[in-house]
Amino acid sequence: MTDAETPPASRLRAAREALASRGLLVLAAAVSVVVLFPLSWMVIAGSRVAATGEAASILLRSQTLGIVLNSLLLTGVVTGASILIGVPLAYLTTRTDLPLRRFWTVALAMPLVIPSYIGAFAFASAFAPRGEVQSLLEPLGVESIPGIYGLPGAALVITLYTYPYVFITTRAALKSLDTRLVDAARTLRHTPWQAFRRVTVPQIRPAVAAGALLVALYAISDFGTPAILRYDVFTRAIYVEFNNAFGRDTAALLSVALVLITVAILAVERRYSGGDHVETTRGHAAGGSHVSLGAWRWPAVLPCLCVAGLALVVPMAILGLWLVRPSGGMAITFGLEHVVNSVSVAAGAALLAALVGLPIAHLSARDDSRLATFFERASYVGYAVPGIIVGIALVFLGARLGGDLYQSGLLAFPLLLYAYVVRFLPQAVGSTRASILRVSPALPEAARSLGRSPFGAFRSVTLPLIAPGQIGGASLVFLTVMKELPATLMLRPAGFETLVTFVWRAERSAAYGSAALPALVLVVVSACSMVVILSMEGYSVE
Repeated sequence: MTDAETPPASRLRAAREALASRGLLVLAAAVSVVVLFPLSWMVIAGSRVAATGEAASILLRSQTLGIVLNSLLLTGVVTGASILIGVPLAYLTTRTDLPLRRFWTVALAMPLVIPSYIGAFAFASAFAPRGEVQSLLEPLGVESIPGIYGLPGAALVITLYTYPYVFITTRAALKSLDTRLVDAARTLRHTPWQAFRRVTVPQIRPAVAAGALLVALYAISDFGTPAILRYDVFTRAIYVEFNNAFGRDTAALLSVALVLITVAILAVERRYSGGDHVETTRGHAAGGSHVSLGAWRWPAVLPCLCVAGLALVVPMAILGLWLVRPSGGMAITFGLEHVVNSVSVAAGAALLAALVGLPIAHLSARDDSRLATFFERASYVGYAVPGIIVGIALVFLGARLGGDLYQSGLLAFPLLLYAYVVRFLPQAVGSTRASILRVSPALPEAARSLGRSPFGAFRSVTLPLIAPGQIGGASLVFLTVMKELPATLMLRPAGFETLVTFVWRAERSAAYGSAALPALVLVVVSACSMVVILSMEGYSVE
C-alpha cells in the first residue's frame, strides 16, 4: 500500500465506523420509542378523562382512596417482611457455619420459579375455612383456623415468592464483603451484632435496597394474588373496570395513578440508595472465617426449613393432592396445546427481546454519553410499570388502530409479543450489556484493523463472546413470560389458551383438580429455565 493510498483508506474506515455508530444510535432510538409509545398512549388516554372534569370525582371517592391505602399497605408490608426474611437467611447461608449451606442456598432461592398466583390458590385451598389444613385438624378438636383472605394472606403469599430477590442480592453483596473490616471491628471488642450493624450493614445496604425495590415493584403490580385472596388493590380494580363496558375511562385513569405511585417508589429507592456509598476492597469474603453458630448451629436450620417449607412444600403438596384427588368444580380439559402455546410465545418473546435489546446494550456499554444513558433508562420503563397497565395500553392502542382485529390472531399475537418485550426487555439488555463490558474493545478493534467492517468485527468477534450472556438474558425473559398473567389475559387472541390462562380459568371455576397438572408443568418448565440462567451466569452457591 502506497502513502498516497493510505489517507483515502483511513478516511473510508472512519466513514464506515461513523456510519455504524449513527446506525446504532438510530436503532437504539427506535427501540426506545417503541417501548415508550404504549405508556405514552395510556397517559394520553388518562388525560382525556381528566379533561372531562371527572378525574377528581373518580380519584377522590372513598372507594379509590381505600384502594390506594390497600395497595400502599400491601407493598409496605411485603417489602418490610421480605427484608426481614431475606437478609438474615442470606447471612446464614453466606457468613456462618450453617449445616447444609449449599442445599439451603438453592432451596431458599427456588420460590422464584413458582408464580405467586399458583401459591395463592394453593394457600387458599390449604388454609381457607374447611380447607385441607382444617380438615386435618378437625379430629384434634380444632374447629377453625385464622383466615387466609385479605391483607394477611396476600402479604404472606407475595412475601414468600418475592423475598428471594432480597436474598439473592444480599448474598451477592455478602460474598464480596471485605471481611478484614469485620475482623478489625472484632479486635476492637465489638460484639458480633455490633460488628454486623456498624460494618456489614453499610456495605450491603445498596444491595438490600436493590432487592427491596424489585419486591416493592412486584407487590404493587401483582394482580393474581390479591384477586384470588380477595384483597382490593389497584390492579384488581383496574381489571374490574376494564371488563366493565362503561369503565374503560376509569381503568385508564386508575392506570395513570398507579404509574405515578410506581414512579414515586422508584424515586424513594433512588434517594435512599444514593445517599451512602461505602468503598471497600473487594474479594476477601471467600477467604474470611465464617461466624460460628455454636450451640445454635442446628437450631438455625429451623427458619430455613420453615420458609422453604411454606414456599415450596405447601403448594407442591396441594398440587399433588389435587392431581390424585380431583376436587369439585367444572371439569376443564387440559391438553398439550396449552404447553405448546406457552412455550411458543415465551420463546418468541425471548428471541425478540434478545434481538431488540442488543443495540441498546451495545450502545450503553461502549458509549457513556447522556443520550446512550437515556436510551438505556428508557428501556427499563416498561419493567417498572405493572403488566396490567401495559396490557390495557395495548388494548386501547389495538382497538383504536385495528378495530375488532386486535382480538384476532392477526393483530393480537404481535400485540402480545409487543407487551412482553416492553415489560421484560431490561432483563435481556442487562445481561447482554454485562457480557459486552467483559469484552475488551481491543478485540473488535483488531479485527477492524485487518479490514473487517464494524458489523463484521462485531459478528465474528464480539457476538460469540457475549452469546452466553444473551442466552442467559433470553432465558430470564422466557421464565418471566411463562409466568406473566395480566398481559396474557388481556391481549391473547380469542380461543388462545396458555398454561397461565388455563390455571387462572380453572381457579375461577373452582376446578382445582383440572388446575393441578398445568400448574405443575408451569413450575417444572420455570425451574428448567432457572437452571439455564444459573448455569449461563456461573452462579455459585458457595
